[in-house]
Amino acid sequence: MKVLYAIQGTGNGHLSRARDIIPILLKKDIELDLLLSGTQADIDIPYPVKYQFQGLSFIFGKKGGVDLWKTYIRANSRRLQKEIKSLPIEDYDLIINDFEPVSAWACKLKNKPCISVSHQAAVLMKGSPKPHKPDPLGHLILRRYAPTTKQYGFHFSNFNPSIYTPVIRQDIRNAKVEVRNHYTVYLPSYSDEKILKMLSKVPDATWEVFSKHNKELVTRGNVTIKPITNDAFIASMAMSLGVLCGAGFETPAEALFLRKKLLVIPMKGQYEQQCNAAALKKLGVPVMRSLKTKHLRRIKKWIANDTRVVVNYPDLTEEIIDTVLSENLKPR
Repeated sequence: MKVLYAIQGTGNGHLSRARDIIPILLKKDIELDLLLSGTQADIDIPYPVKYQFQGLSFIFGKKGGVDLWKTYIRANSRRLQKEIKSLPIEDYDLIINDFEPVSAWACKLKNKPCISVSHQAAVLMKGSPKPHKPDPLGHLILRRYAPTTKQYGFHFSNFNPSIYTPVIRQDIRNAKVEVRNHYTVYLPSYSDEKILKMLSKVPDATWEVFSKHNKELVTRGNVTIKPITNDAFIASMAMSLGVLCGAGFETPAEALFLRKKLLVIPMKGQYEQQCNAAALKKLGVPVMRSLKTKHLRRIKKWIANDTRVVVNYPDLTEEIIDTVLSENLKPR
């Protein structure tokens, strides 16, 4: 039985989850191929990738949101259509999709089932928290970006019977947790200069900032900018007093699992992150609208408060994959 696992390569979250899911799939009685599309990831997967596509990526800006112009420039529709048509989707008995558009649209064009195993599936499900301000376009983009026929979702809590708690990678589960004197920061949609300017105004705290924009280590006063690597980021987060990050999914989930206090800033114009912020706020995590001086007191208040949100994220990854395979992989 042939299975295609298609992974979104924009950002690090999908690949982090894949690094735990792939070894489980390889243990099963299947023939597994991997597809990866997208850009702007800082980690790789140590397994052979059969199909590598540019796909359709949202490009991070440096002012707290998506760079719409760069996203548009790189969204070559002719190239994307060629990628979709070139994929021999009919060769597979099961397509597992983590928010990956090439395989999703290839399945749709050939009327083939496509099974979503992703966080985005959970965000769209009934019962998942949504922002107070409606965003019909953002909701439409999230729903149509990688259309699937059946969904298994991951979220910060079981907001729906079809939603599982996050896949916490083994690197995090096995990390040595301590409490030292620094805060870990990951805000890839802001420039290093913007982050430095803001955090230097909180001199009572020590900040370790992981950057997508800088390949050199830079220290200015109480703020250190580091190029992001998997091991360094995990070590920093596991030994931190707390984590300041965007309202993505994997990093906040990992911070919660590590029992770190958490403050999130959702990306502007990014519907999924606005939904994540609503979900985290429901759990008791503080949310800051943007990295601006007028919100500085929120950071200082967060530092002064030692409240942590308690979660229970058991290791159910193999159980989930077994469910997906048993419910969707039919004998030829």
